[in-house]
Amino acid sequence: MPSNNMSRMTWVLFVGLLWIYPVLGACNKLKDCLTQKTAHVVVADNFSAFISADKYCNHSSVPKLFSANMSCILFVQKKKSRPQTFGEEFPEMEDCNGSSVIHFPKFYIRRKLLLYVMEEMPCNTSGFPVPCQITCLDPKTQCKKSSYDASQCTRMNLTNIYRMNITSRDCLNCDNPVKKPDSEVTVVSNFTHTEGGKVNAAQAAGVMKGMSDLANSINGPSAALNVGEGVTGILAKQTDPVVFEEMLFGYASPSDAMNILGDKNVLAQYSRSVRLSKEAFEKAGGLNANVPFGAILRFSNLDTDEMNSTILGNEVVAVEMGAIINNLTDKISIDFKNIKYEGIPSCRSWSGDGSRPNWTEDGCLTIQSGNNVTCQCSHLTFFAILLVPLNESISSSDLNKLTIITQVGCGVSMFFLAIVLFMHFLFRKTNASVSTLILIHLVSAVFLLNLTFLINDVVASLKNPVACTILAALMHYFMLATFTWFAAQAFHLCMLLYVRSTIGNRHYLLKVSIVSWVQPSVITIIMLSLGKYGKQVISTSDPKDDVAICWITDNTAHYIVNIGYYALIFVFTFTTFIIILSYLICLKRTTNQKVATEMSTNKKSITVILGLCCTMGITWGFAFFAYGPLRIPAYYIFTVLNSFQGFFLFIYYHYTSDPRKTIKAQGSTVSQSTLQTCTYSNENPYSNPTLENPGGQTGTEGGEDSQLKVKEYKQVE
Repeated sequence: MPSNNMSRMTWVLFVGLLWIYPVLGACNKLKDCLTQKTAHVVVADNFSAFISADKYCNHSSVPKLFSANMSCILFVQKKKSRPQTFGEEFPEMEDCNGSSVIHFPKFYIRRKLLLYVMEEMPCNTSGFPVPCQITCLDPKTQCKKSSYDASQCTRMNLTNIYRMNITSRDCLNCDNPVKKPDSEVTVVSNFTHTEGGKVNAAQAAGVMKGMSDLANSINGPSAALNVGEGVTGILAKQTDPVVFEEMLFGYASPSDAMNILGDKNVLAQYSRSVRLSKEAFEKAGGLNANVPFGAILRFSNLDTDEMNSTILGNEVVAVEMGAIINNLTDKISIDFKNIKYEGIPSCRSWSGDGSRPNWTEDGCLTIQSGNNVTCQCSHLTFFAILLVPLNESISSSDLNKLTIITQVGCGVSMFFLAIVLFMHFLFRKTNASVSTLILIHLVSAVFLLNLTFLINDVVASLKNPVACTILAALMHYFMLATFTWFAAQAFHLCMLLYVRSTIGNRHYLLKVSIVSWVQPSVITIIMLSLGKYGKQVISTSDPKDDVAICWITDNTAHYIVNIGYYALIFVFTFTTFIIILSYLICLKRTTNQKVATEMSTNKKSITVILGLCCTMGITWGFAFFAYGPLRIPAYYIFTVLNSFQGFFLFIYYHYTSDPRKTIKAQGSTVSQSTLQTCTYSNENPYSNPTLENPGGQTGTEGGEDSQLKVKEYKQVE
């Protein structure tokens, strides 16, 4: 304890803490003293030292305030700088105009502590510490509210500390909230660039994985990182390895250096900022034995994804903390303020796997407010804000309505398609014509397409990339198969109308089946080998309502394979449809008035039209109108017609494949006479012996009944 000749003594007691910041230096004993003891005393004296004691003086006159575990005593020399051995955590004291002033770093302010000041002139050893007067201060409250005073701190040559007048209880904040990195480090990357001058994505992921070694090699608490052209960043360590704090980083533009921000109030000065939460550092500290750190790299020229997506500002932000961190409740935030953009922003992330980015919305929430966009993500990875063109997005309400229509329609279609298959294989398989068998193949393809579509949402939510890829490939295959069977149906009608002799070729149905089922599989296998399948996001006006599906991830491949493939089929099937429809119109004109009147009012006329549209896929053509002002109406028409396509096929099958109506139709002369009139021929092409029994064949493969052709689409009872 101080001697009797001491002129003045000031006791500063910090209580109410379980932990206090450890000294960063060579003195492990001082570190233990500060971290392992629950109470501390700071004594202003003529020397600097510390005492670590297991027990404190058990004097009867000692107030109860100081009687519990007072085992770390710091002696602070006035008017002198702290010894370098003790580090910047060791406080400083001085006299200023008759008042006692204490200097301490920010970590004292972060703790919930009370400051007890004991003053007595003089204190004698016999009565120690009575009758010293105790003054209680709350530095956390008084200094936390104080703002940085640049002019006064510069005049007093104070940096990165707080200065508190114990007498007046005034606190001067000299901890600059905007700090530049302590050093600059050049990171050897050896990036290889693509043809467009983009940084290889796989190499960028490798650089991020090496941030842990870089953090161990840096002596200071922070460093600016220069990785290469278009790639810069920052690395900052937690200065307190016991009690962590969130870290804020800000920069005004992509070309500006990143600063470390100590106060949220200064975020408004920066158009871009990144926040690493306290929870993230706590998880990193638990998984990593080294000092927790946060490394952020900005890529302005990272390679694009397969879909060549548009990225806001061409900025990709990568975050690394030396450990695998996910499922954060206090999420990492990336803010873009006062940014001009066209389209709908959507926050996406990439895990770093693969040779090119695969941007997904997993774990990220997009918050949009005017020209400000905030990404809140629960994991560490590469982050970017993708811009979806306005004409490619849809409102949340429209998406919900279309989803309900699709699910109900596909469910109803599958039910009736199952009935068609059941009826065919149980009752009509032996009597089925080639036309009916082609229809059954089409029904099977549509049934499987609806099945894969209904379970798509469930599989996409499983977050299993392999399962999602397989389902996307299957759904794509059944869609292409459906398109091909549309063409097969139209081709078969052409055979019946114009090339009667060739339909009798041997194994006609087998050849059509091989082409219709095998050709789509070749396309699917090629795209699967190229890695074109995966999780795709349907963007809405509200990013939180975006929907993920398993589908083609390459937009170019989608347009070439799907749109291009169907466009060719549509031209062929629509031409066939016009020809068939012209025969129906001709039929109506050439029959007598009574029959024509019956036909105009008969529901079968509508059935014929819908049946032709469904069996040849004409309804899918509404997708071509999904642009501009017709986009949303086209979506609804397309969804309704194609979701309920299975129901329409059931009705068509019911009217065209009933054996009783087939027998009855054979006695009708209406179709024969009208067909003769329309073709200006006295010969009925549908009663041609070659068609009915080509080559003397029996069975269903070569024999076509006379009622199967136009009669299947226009027969009137």
